[in-house]
Amino acid sequence: MRYVVGYSANARGHDAVNLAVSLALGRGASLDLVLVVPEVQQSGHAVAPKAGFENLLNEQAQEWLDQALALVPSSVPAQAHIRSHDSDAHALIEAAEELGADMLIIGATSTGIFKRFTIGSVASALLHASTVPVALAPHGYHRQEALTRISCGLGTRAGAEKLLDFALGMAVNRQVPLRVVSLLALDGGDAAGAAEAAREYAAKHLAAALPGGGQEVREEAKTEVVVAQGRSIEEAVDRLGWEDGEVLLIGSSRLATSRSIFLGSTANRILRALPVPMIVVPSDYELKHLNQSASNDTPGEAQQ
Repeated sequence: MRYVVGYSANARGHDAVNLAVSLALGRGASLDLVLVVPEVQQSGHAVAPKAGFENLLNEQAQEWLDQALALVPSSVPAQAHIRSHDSDAHALIEAAEELGADMLIIGATSTGIFKRFTIGSVASALLHASTVPVALAPHGYHRQEALTRISCGLGTRAGAEKLLDFALGMAVNRQVPLRVVSLLALDGGDAAGAAEAAREYAAKHLAAALPGGGQEVREEAKTEVVVAQGRSIEEAVDRLGWEDGEVLLIGSSRLATSRSIFLGSTANRILRALPVPMIVVPSDYELKHLNQSASNDTPGEAQQ
């Protein structure tokens, strides 16, 4: 298994490395730290020759990557890559495809002390184009221990079953509990009835997903269904209890094409209040069966 980490020489890059280590520890994955430098264009007004400037740029990039590698514990295999491109997002997507990565991991920007996630231009581009899951580290993410729980945000759109299968497989592979979460923004009406309907819907899909995973999944999975309510999605997220070692899985919106990501409006609202990392899963993305080896990966499948 391989995770590509979009690294930058700042706090955002450190957050991404920390999350990558946390994710890798639970699965024995290796990390590919990718730093993108701008393409150098030859110009008659350039102060230094193109080749000389490129050398200086790459030397600085390598120094930053050496610092990044120092953040990774010796128990996690990691290597560094310098990519030259005029688009960080495109370079990271290309790196993920070339390296056969199972996930892209990046850090979020921050515009305020209470705001954990702000989606910058690179993250926005990845969340509308990546063909592998994208993991977002919240601002100030310092944890480097293995995950302790997987939460899965279950909506009512078509494709929820695929996301649940992915979440269940991820939880079983890592031997951690799975929490299926329904978030309700209520404005009057029958709050109790809406909550019960959401709980029944989630429980029904979870029950349907469990047998499909085989006897091993049924025996190992520790699952629960939780419904959170609030006057807004943000308030519902805030009312949930979150573990430090938890991540939230979210599916792509209806606008996503098959096996691609498109971050929807609800997921954007969840990010405003979420205190833990979020992993956005492409539409129709599938998890490999537990008895398959990583060498047998096919496009769109992964051992998370």
